[in-house]
Amino acid sequence: MKKVTKRAFAVLLLVALVATGMGVYLFRLIRDGGDWATFYANRSVYTDGVLNRGSVSDRNGTVLAAAGEDAFHYAADSTVRRACLHVVGDLGGNIGTSILSIFRDRFIDYSFFTGTTTKGAAMKLTIDADVSAAAYNALNGRKGTVLVYNYKTGDILCMVSTPGWDPEQGINFDVNDPAYEGAFINRAISSTFTPGSVFKLVTVAAALENMPDFWQRTYTCTGSDIIGSQTIKCTGRHGTLTLEQGLACSCNVVFGHLGSELGGALISQYAEKYGLTTAHTLNKDIPTAAGSVPAAQGAGDAAWAGIGQYEDLINPYAFLRFIGAIANGGKVVEPTILYGKSCGSEQLMVPSTAQTLSEMMSYNVQYEYGASAYPGLEMHAKTGTAETYGGTHAWFAGFITNANAPLAFVVMAERAGSGYGVASPIANAVLQKAVSVLG
Repeated sequence: MKKVTKRAFAVLLLVALVATGMGVYLFRLIRDGGDWATFYANRSVYTDGVLNRGSVSDRNGTVLAAAGEDAFHYAADSTVRRACLHVVGDLGGNIGTSILSIFRDRFIDYSFFTGTTTKGAAMKLTIDADVSAAAYNALNGRKGTVLVYNYKTGDILCMVSTPGWDPEQGINFDVNDPAYEGAFINRAISSTFTPGSVFKLVTVAAALENMPDFWQRTYTCTGSDIIGSQTIKCTGRHGTLTLEQGLACSCNVVFGHLGSELGGALISQYAEKYGLTTAHTLNKDIPTAAGSVPAAQGAGDAAWAGIGQYEDLINPYAFLRFIGAIANGGKVVEPTILYGKSCGSEQLMVPSTAQTLSEMMSYNVQYEYGASAYPGLEMHAKTGTAETYGGTHAWFAGFITNANAPLAFVVMAERAGSGYGVASPIANAVLQKAVSVLG
């Protein structure tokens, strides 16, 4: 009897171990099946190390990447290949946030129930190849990024990052060459930069909601001022200015005083409130870098924080969401790069604050930049020239309200010069192309 009991116990133990093993296997299959299927040793998916299925196209059907019988090809146009590199990715997986890296299992059409298909998936992106090529050309060899998205639908039409390379030719450059610094990084989503004066939009929003006498305030700029222990220098002698005029001419003295009075803690709070210090996920899978706006201590540091200097660091993608919310009455429609995939929306700011910011950004264009610089575009924008070690980052961020093209944009040219002189013409060239494409 004891023998039977022992044998029964052993059988039950064996069954339990098998069941546990099967459970672990099923859990890992569900969790990691896509990674297993896309592993480079999988000969049903790779032929001599080359993907043998799947394709990616832009919103109009232009092929951006596709597998063939014995080769993997990219877009026919070399400029499009370079412009879309950081979105599409390369076969070596050097760009970790690209479609070919993040969505590889979708690309080969992997399913937990059916495995992989013979042809793979035909993935369609929201990206427009022609608009992206226009952005690449407009950057003209500078390091930087251009982002454009429809703030009503969330579709990203352009996400260009430079420098890069031609994926059709492979990596044929010295990775230690300073000219290719950050070539494997998508600057639009994976980097942060000192924002300079584009951040003054955040400071204005904080002032609008916390200073009841906002519209009655005036400040006098004589070219510089001492705030706390810091000397705040301006780009000119602007005289007496309202806050609206101070934003239009981007007066550092005005915003230094504003930042000092608001305080570093409140400025940091508003940056967080608007998602500028958050690590977002594009299409719920592609990670983005978190910005940083620490609470400045002391009047002088708070002054510089309100100007967009101090230790402020902003991710271009996060700033695009912020601009999209201003354009859309305070509601941000989450960006998407996968065609037909909505990612939802949220109320990011008070509608009245968004409306006032929108009007002030229009005032910037009409009375400071000149509407003639953007023919045919109903432009609302803000420039930024961010002082950094080794040069100034040129920023231009805003949106257009053209009926056929409700587009928000962010342009950042790294250590390239002034926002108005460098980034503004880039934005105009790209938006002109986008409006013509959207018809």
